[in-house]
This record gives sequence, C-alpha cells and structure tokens, in this order.
Amino acid sequence: MKSKTNKDLIADAEYGLDSRYNSKKERESEAASLMEARLMRMKNLSKEHIIRAKLMQLKLKMEAYIEQPMYDDRNHFADFLKIYVDTIYSTRNHFAEDINITPIRLSQVINNHRDPKDEFIMKLMIHSEKVFKKICSFQKEIWYQVYFHEKLCDTMSSQVEWRIKLEKDVKFSTVID
Repeated sequence: MKSKTNKDLIADAEYGLDSRYNSKKERESEAASLMEARLMRMKNLSKEHIIRAKLMQLKLKMEAYIEQPMYDDRNHFADFLKIYVDTIYSTRNHFAEDINITPIRLSQVINNHRDPKDEFIMKLMIHSEKVFKKICSFQKEIWYQVYFHEKLCDTMSSQVEWRIKLEKDVKFSTVID
C-alpha cells in the first residue's frame, strides 16, 4: 500500500475527510457529496441562525486579534465594526439611529476618516452587550481592547518613521547606578 504524501494529507484536511479512501476519485466523490450536504444544510438555515453564526465568528476573530501581536496597516476596529453593523442591520443608518449618532459619523468611523470617540465606543459596548446576551458570552470591553490594540500595533510598526525624529528631543540627564 502506498503511503500518503504531504500533499495528499493537506488535500484530506482541506476537504474535511479522513484517510480511509483508497483512490483520489473516491475521495473527491465523497468530498463533493459532503460539500453538497453542507450547502443544503446552509440553505435551510434561518436568517436568525446565520446572524448568530456570523456574530459568534466575529467575537472569535476579535478575541484572536487582541491575543496576537499583528503589525499590519489594516484598520481592524473599522473592519470589525463594519461586519457587526452589516450583520445585524439592513442599513447602517438604522444602526446609527439606534445608538443615537449621525449616519455621517458612523460612515466616517467605518471608512477610517475619523477615530471613534469614547462615547461612540461606550454606546457600541452597550449595544453589543444587548445583542450578544442571547447568543454567547461577550466581553463588552473587547471593543476598547481591539481599538487600543490596533493603536499600539500602528505605533510599534511605524517606529522607523517616528523614532529618529523624536529621539532628538529625549534627553537622559540622571545617572542610575
């Protein structure tokens, strides 16, 4: 019997199948059947179930983001906010109305034209606490954690630009023994 190569093992994992299949044709046939069954199941999900799944996925992505030191130039807070709002509301204006801000302010935050104010994040915390109450446990402070983690990552990743300029202004006149 031929041993599986690394490529075969990766393909098995990709299709979500185990290694009981003797031929590639058999494995692909089973993978197609599995995918068809998954698609049928997904088509039968209610809108509420889809929203719940997306919100749980968002929560997990946010938690993973704050756990890892990622230094990239994406605006994760705005991305997460966009997913949150678009998952729950048919229009962003309805969300803006629900948290008592102008649609323009919401648009500016989502499109990275303005940083969110503390009041905005606090309203978002209250809103998400109510939304997630019946779905899963949700740390309301995660919005702040994502926002400040992003700021920290931005600062650390752009040291090359700001450090040389600012080091000239920093003096150390005390000797520590």
